[in-house]
Amino acid sequence: MSRLQGSKDFWIGALRTEGPAFAAAVAEAPPETPVLSCPGWTVADLALHLAGVYRWAHAIVGSGGTTAPERRAQPVEPVPGVTAAAQWQQAYDELMALFDTLDPEAPAWNWAPQPKKAGFWPRRMAHETAVHRWDAQLAIAAGEPIEAKLAADGVSEVLDTWLPAGRRVATGQWRGVVRLSASDAAQEWYLRLRGEGVALLDTGTILDHDDHHARVHVNATASDLLLALWGRVSFDTLTVAGDRALLDGVRAA
Repeated sequence: MSRLQGSKDFWIGALRTEGPAFAAAVAEAPPETPVLSCPGWTVADLALHLAGVYRWAHAIVGSGGTTAPERRAQPVEPVPGVTAAAQWQQAYDELMALFDTLDPEAPAWNWAPQPKKAGFWPRRMAHETAVHRWDAQLAIAAGEPIEAKLAADGVSEVLDTWLPAGRRVATGQWRGVVRLSASDAAQEWYLRLRGEGVALLDTGTILDHDDHHARVHVNATASDLLLALWGRVSFDTLTVAGDRALLDGVRAA
């Protein structure tokens, strides 16, 4: 398994690309345009949601502590006379200003089984923005794939962060190994499902006698793998061999 070792600069660079692309898509769509990949949401709802996530992350990182916040992220409230796009832009600009001076080793709470350090948040916000940029572009029938290296790191984030934290769409007792192959990024991941638990396997250290036979194998671009893990596209549209039922256990929520 070859996973990207991302860095603050890598994730901030992604934010500098994905943020303006999100803004451009939102600007092109009327605010009431439905977001097909987020049923029940409009483009304005999507912008206010992402603005709320940015402000929540800003407050966590800016606090300098590791105490959990009292509330989860909430959408920014609409302001009369101010567009949702403008509210998103303000939140984005404030977050980027904070990230530009961020020490990744500084203490900061997060909800995952990860070190409580500020470096968690540029990665999380880069992938949050990339997926929602895809959502916004889909609303105007212009969805572009997520860049391969960023998408591959996004797959890793689902497997090493979301699933170990118990953030799955469904609950179940899945057992077996899932293999994911990114055809355009020369990367593979092996995930062992153990009932409600998961273990991301480093195949470089697995001994020959260990049982790591994959019960299901998915092969696709890194972008399509990431979008499938987030439920934006169906695994049925990808190349799948083996027990498709196991894939219900790798959908993030």
